[in-house]
Amino acid sequence: MGYSVISQIMLIYYPVLAAIGVPVNLVAIVILSRGKCGLSKCISVYLVGMAAGDLLVVITDPIFSKINVLYLPWSFLDITPLCSFILSMTEAATVVSVWLTVAFTFDRFVAICCEKLKTKYCTERTAAVVLGTVSVLGCSESLPWYFIYEPRFIIDNVPWGCEIKPSFLTSPAWAAFEMLHLILTPCVPFCLILLLNVLTVRRILVSSRVRRGLRGRSNGENQSDPEMENRKKSIILLFSISGSFILLWLTQVVFSIYVRIVDIRSYYSFTDPGYITEQTAKMLQLLSSCTNTCIYVLTQTKFREELKNAVKYPFKLIVKFVKS
Repeated sequence: MGYSVISQIMLIYYPVLAAIGVPVNLVAIVILSRGKCGLSKCISVYLVGMAAGDLLVVITDPIFSKINVLYLPWSFLDITPLCSFILSMTEAATVVSVWLTVAFTFDRFVAICCEKLKTKYCTERTAAVVLGTVSVLGCSESLPWYFIYEPRFIIDNVPWGCEIKPSFLTSPAWAAFEMLHLILTPCVPFCLILLLNVLTVRRILVSSRVRRGLRGRSNGENQSDPEMENRKKSIILLFSISGSFILLWLTQVVFSIYVRIVDIRSYYSFTDPGYITEQTAKMLQLLSSCTNTCIYVLTQTKFREELKNAVKYPFKLIVKFVKS
């Protein structure tokens, strides 16, 4: 029996996503960690953390979960304890990645809209504390997912596969946990990022009009404004990251809410419209774990320069070795 169209797409999509996602996030971590991109230390800490979170998402979800199922069914990764651990870590990585995006958005909101709080909050130390706190809380919140699975079958006393326990589908406690998880990720982050960006845009428009008016009266309309130029670069980075997140997560958020309202638990076939929508939403969501590095390349001149130097470095070593 042949694969459905969506299954054929998944067979190609996830290996390509993994092949791109792992190196681009590793490159982002290395370049941003060097601190030579013209960004503040505070922003660099958040971006490194986000790249690390995205890297974990790519490793746990497309590689260990999707590619394993599609290409290596019943490998050692399907032993029940390991399978349960991978699935719970997939949830944890997603939660941490999403909330780090919220943390970065909030940091930029404070930097632009809260002058009094900016000097105390927008620091490297605060960013590191936020990064650690989000990671610990995200992993803790996702820990219960490890206990919702049971073996599909047992061979020679070895449990294989991960099947959701019947109690998960009937227990009010598990239903409450699932609803809380849905609210915390992705509904609340999605709404927070939208709200913070709207407030930030509003503040930018007001302050820009005021500064243009003041500078126009004192120095003439054609005078450059270094502070506004620096703020513009920060705003472009913020809106690019936030906008990408919102667009790629939108289908997943809407469909997740729809599934809970209609109470859909299974699909009749791989051609079911609901199944196709779910898989499409998941592919778009996972694409967001690969886009930030592309955003840095497009919006940050010094990041592009560092990337070019990184690409040239191996060839310089080869030339140096040949000459010696």
